[in-house]
Amino acid sequence: MSKRSEAWILVAVLSTFFAASSFAADDAALLKDLTAVIALLGLPCGQVVSATQLKSNDHIATCKDGSRYRVFVNAEGRVVAQKQ
Repeated sequence: MSKRSEAWILVAVLSTFFAASSFAADDAALLKDLTAVIALLGLPCGQVVSATQLKSNDHIATCKDGSRYRVFVNAEGRVVAQKQ
C-alpha cells in the first residue's frame, strides 16, 4: 500500500472519529438543556437520559424516572413540555 493511500485512510478514520465525538458532545448538551427546561417548567423528571428529535425544536425526552415529555416550541414561540 502506498504512503498516499495510507494517509487518506488515516484522514478518513480520524474524520469519522472526530465527527462521532462531536455528535456525542451535542447529545450531552441537548440532554442537559432538556433537563433544565423540564425542571424550569416545574415538572418531575430528575435527569433526561435520552432524547429523540421529531422535528426542529421538537423532542421526546425520557427521564431517569421513566417519565416521558414532548418538549417543543409552540406557535407563540414558548417552550412547552407535555407529558407523554
